[in-house]
Amino acid sequence: MGNKKYGNDDSREKGRTLSEAEQRRLAAFEELSKEMEGKGYRRTELTISIVKANVFAVALLVPLFAIGLWLYYAKNGGFHNIGGPALSAALLGAIVILVPLHELIHGLSWALYTGNGFKDIEFGFMKQYLTPYCTCAVPLSKGQYIFGALMPLVLLGIVPMIAGILLDSFITLIIGIVMADSAAGDIMIVWNILRYKSSADDIVYIDHPTQGGGVIFER
Repeated sequence: MGNKKYGNDDSREKGRTLSEAEQRRLAAFEELSKEMEGKGYRRTELTISIVKANVFAVALLVPLFAIGLWLYYAKNGGFHNIGGPALSAALLGAIVILVPLHELIHGLSWALYTGNGFKDIEFGFMKQYLTPYCTCAVPLSKGQYIFGALMPLVLLGIVPMIAGILLDSFITLIIGIVMADSAAGDIMIVWNILRYKSSADDIVYIDHPTQGGGVIFER
């Protein structure tokens, strides 16, 4: 593992006041962790800082716009039907609808691999950071966890960006860019998973119930 650092080291985020639902989920998670450790698993946190994720989202917006606008211009020979006030209204409406849908897609994707389907999925809101989240209460494989983490990026970000470029719809392109940027935290989470190297034969991934990212158990 070298000198790489894993896990959220922001004490303010980790010490934030939890809702009753979050306290319940955290207690259940710690109980499951003790059970896993009792079976010989070693626990490693791959959680991320929400503040750092928001900073990354700001930085990511620049290349997303640059690439998206360049491809749109190259395909369509200019910027058509930009929309003015209509674009602003469409963006606002899209955010209101698509941000909750982003979390729902996480849940539906992970629910494909849980024993109890959607019953193992819960949602929350970090009011200190105005951040909604979805969490899965049961262990997943690496592929399953990554699949659920990236599906909102694909369905709400990449697909609309491609559609906007191919169909010459500037509004669709911008909505795709904004929603791809909203997946910045998901990208950080997946990057943490991919850069974590393990030689263990048995490794599972459990989503953290109150922080961004998850925890790896290996033996």
